[in-house]
Amino acid sequence: MLLTLGMLGVVLLSALGVWQIERRAWKLALIERVEQRMHAAAVAPPPHSSWPEVTAASDEYRCVTVDGTFLNADETLVQAVTNEGPGFWVLTPLRIADGTIVLVNRGFVPPDRRDPATRRDTQPQGPVSVTGLLRMSEPKGGFLRRNDASAGRWYSRDVAAIAATHGLSQAAPFFIDADATSNPGGMPVGGLTIVRFPNNHLIYALTWFALALMLAGALLRIVSAGSRAGASDPRWSSRRAAVRRLIGAARNLSRDTGPDARAHIGSA
Repeated sequence: MLLTLGMLGVVLLSALGVWQIERRAWKLALIERVEQRMHAAAVAPPPHSSWPEVTAASDEYRCVTVDGTFLNADETLVQAVTNEGPGFWVLTPLRIADGTIVLVNRGFVPPDRRDPATRRDTQPQGPVSVTGLLRMSEPKGGFLRRNDASAGRWYSRDVAAIAATHGLSQAAPFFIDADATSNPGGMPVGGLTIVRFPNNHLIYALTWFALALMLAGALLRIVSAGSRAGASDPRWSSRRAAVRRLIGAARNLSRDTGPDARAHIGSA
């Protein structure tokens, strides 16, 4: 029984290693795709007709540019921690010529500039052009903090909730992080988007494979000790053969990094 559990453990650890290899390949492809979007020429944001098809996988971090008029009276402050320190993101609705609304994260303001009255000269009037990165809505709130619309406390950029609070119809399901173009009066400070995708999958994969090898080595020592203690016992011969087959299966799994890996694991 102990040998059987050990062999299953080796298979499971090897499968986890293969899964992390696959995750690493997916993460590298994601990073490359996002980098291409961010540095491509700015395009118009998705039109109203295609909003239902907008997804993070196909559109997030795309560089976009849009013309419209800010509805400064309906700005929303969302708590933020940035390289500039703690403060707030200033989200202001931008009305486009077709009547639709796109929320724009104009940038960061420190706590002492939270009150719009302290930065009236930073609120542009009339037509403007905004360039930035398309971002997906952040519903429900931040870590361990839920948005409280009635109290005006926002911890995430929940587009639908913010639009509903201000009675804005036809609001896009995404927002735009404005680029570093200087705003009048120097506020808000734009261009602070941080794009970071942790990629520790190779370390995780090596860890799982190492554990599998260690467990396989321990099983071999157990089998070898049992063999010396009772070389004539036929049960030990069958167990040694089973361990050898297990090690061979684990090696095959470690080489299999293609799309059929999960199917192979499931049949093991």
